[in-house]
Amino acid sequence: MKTIQYTITATDGLHARPAGLLAKCAQELDSEIIITCGGKSANAKKLFSIMALSVKEGDTIEIAVSGKNEEQDIKAIGDFCRENL
Repeated sequence: MKTIQYTITATDGLHARPAGLLAKCAQELDSEIIITCGGKSANAKKLFSIMALSVKEGDTIEIAVSGKNEEQDIKAIGDFCRENL
């Protein structure tokens, strides 16, 4: 398992649009991807799970990736976060 931490810089946090884009990105990857914030965890491939975390600007999320392509997938999800969140 590989993990990264990312601090949300988007003014509105992870509202519907960025959460949807994150879920779409995660769905394209083979690994299991779990996001944790404030003691709650969510499957990154499920939009409503991400939104239930209520992630705000300035919150730090931890993203855990596990699977046979975890090296490649953690890079892809990290790049997505830096570019979009």
